[in-house]
Amino acid sequence: MATGRSSSNSMALALLVLAASAASLLPAASLSVTSPYVRPAPRPDALSLLQDDDDDDDGQTPQQVHISVVGPDKMRVTWITDDDAPAIVEYGTTSGQYPLSATGNTTTYSYVLYKSGNIHDAVIGPLKPNTTYYYRCSSNPKREFSFRTPPATLPFKFVIVGDFGQTGWTESTLKHIAAADYDMLLLPGDLSYADFIQPRWDSYGRLVDPLASARPWMVTEGNHEIEKLPLVETEPFKAYNARWRMPYDAGASPSGDNLYYSFDVAGGAVHVIMLGSYTDYDTGSAQHSWLRRDLAAVDRGRTAFVVALVHAPWYNSNRAHQGEGDAMRDAMEALLYGVRVDAVFAGHVHAYERFARVYAGKEDPCGPVYVTIGDGGNREGLADKYIDPQPAISAFREASFGHGRLEVVNATHALWTWHRNDDDEAVVADQVWITSLAASPACHRSKSKM
Repeated sequence: MATGRSSSNSMALALLVLAASAASLLPAASLSVTSPYVRPAPRPDALSLLQDDDDDDDGQTPQQVHISVVGPDKMRVTWITDDDAPAIVEYGTTSGQYPLSATGNTTTYSYVLYKSGNIHDAVIGPLKPNTTYYYRCSSNPKREFSFRTPPATLPFKFVIVGDFGQTGWTESTLKHIAAADYDMLLLPGDLSYADFIQPRWDSYGRLVDPLASARPWMVTEGNHEIEKLPLVETEPFKAYNARWRMPYDAGASPSGDNLYYSFDVAGGAVHVIMLGSYTDYDTGSAQHSWLRRDLAAVDRGRTAFVVALVHAPWYNSNRAHQGEGDAMRDAMEALLYGVRVDAVFAGHVHAYERFARVYAGKEDPCGPVYVTIGDGGNREGLADKYIDPQPAISAFREASFGHGRLEVVNATHALWTWHRNDDDEAVVADQVWITSLAASPACHRSKSKM
């Protein structure tokens, strides 16, 4: 499975793109749909928190392993051991053989009466694209892991899912994600729903370990990551920053803050921006200034697609969390519009909703497609009350759990598909082709300078 990109697959993708080009989308007003689907009642164990004890019997067995990309050809491996262990990753392209190694760092944190295990991370590489590597952490022979590096060219397959948690619904969603191949997972906030109870971070890490150790998971924070307690724990995002270190200090435009950053994939064909809803974003703030610099460096002649992720949605017709992303939208929407960001994905609202291309509250052919996908499986349940009538800019909405897949097929087309979580199977409930705004002469000509 070194490449997985056969000529027959290329032909099928080409035919799909031709079909998408021939069948242009109708105006959003004629596509506005509120799904009549009503999710069945949860199974008896669907809302139980998955906190099974780890089977580590010596304190040095690596657990909670996850990986994230660092630049074009490196990977950060993060893992936890209960006791002291070396922060070393040994790796190679053959199972059981590890001719290469890298040594990283070890940290811990305390939260009220809780003391974390030893959190290790090490950056390995340079790595070859689209190649399977086998690795072990802390030189421990008990667990061998493997991951496949992302491809250096298109097509590129993302999984996008928010508000994960660790319920029976989460478990189903993870199975659905694992059932079909992908290159990278993007998560717009609300990971563990630990909500101050720190052992829940550990149970979450063990729950996602099988997938997060095999494909890079790139995340940004949500409100459930803040975990700030007046007078007791005054530092926000303590657990999140300690456990989920992202490449904020790497790439062409380092942000200097783990709460927001950007990176490129597919040889620079796709630029991904991870924004922070719960740190300063107003004009003059560090995040706003960084975003302006980051977008100014984007060359749409080279970058086919630009996508952004944020936790609190900027557009939302669900009654839950109404208006909570408006201030950030007011501060940053014009920046994204200026560089013709193609799509913006958000979480927070525990339901699914896809909007038309929008700018300043109105349908705009040069604005991003907005998608709310805060439906991974959180323990708080679904947000099933929508504003009526459905706004014309809202194309499809449904209160259910699920996950999305964005396949950037080539420099002009990406296929977005939302899969409803029907417990035992993932059902395609919404699908749309997204055309790159860089390929639109009208949008390119009218692009305003930032």
